[in-house]
Amino acid sequence: MENETKLAAGAMVALGVATAALVVLPYLQVSDVPAPAKLQPYTASQLRGREVYVANGCVYCHSQQPRDRGLGPDAQRGWGRASVPGDYVYDKPHLLGSMRTGPDLFNIGARQPSKDWNLGHLYQPRAYVKESIMPSYPFLFTVKDAGEAQREGEQPLQLPSGFGPAEGQVVVPTPQALDLVKYLQTLDHTYPVLPAPPQP
Repeated sequence: MENETKLAAGAMVALGVATAALVVLPYLQVSDVPAPAKLQPYTASQLRGREVYVANGCVYCHSQQPRDRGLGPDAQRGWGRASVPGDYVYDKPHLLGSMRTGPDLFNIGARQPSKDWNLGHLYQPRAYVKESIMPSYPFLFTVKDAGEAQREGEQPLQLPSGFGPAEGQVVVPTPQALDLVKYLQTLDHTYPVLPAPPQP
């Protein structure tokens, strides 16, 4: 019985040390990090778009954490500067991602700010990036008669030739698709994170 007690006590100590080193200390290091001056909180529609991003599993294939130049080629790929803790002040939960089946999206709002491009890419990725393996999300869109969409004042997608619906029909984004694109457009972390050097 004495050996079991020692084993249990040793396991609890090891768990406590690991929790302190991997959870508590990192939390204390970044719990009071201020947001960079130009980082804005999400609007209601952007938060709804973030929920669509999570619900459709975008985080499984896309990261939002470019690495430092010394740790990988992310900057050469055009994904932007390395992220810092302050970039994630308004992200709850954080969507750092763990795989890069697709490109990092930390700066997709700066690299691809076009609403039309993002909507079309969600509807049919291969219409915009031929070798893309990203799934399409047609359920975020509605196919309607062109006249009906015009009467309702809806803005249909301008899809590349050969990727649209049958003649006389148009593809219209749902509110979920519009919110998702608004969220993607906010992913623009091109602001400086270090204060400007003092002027002489």
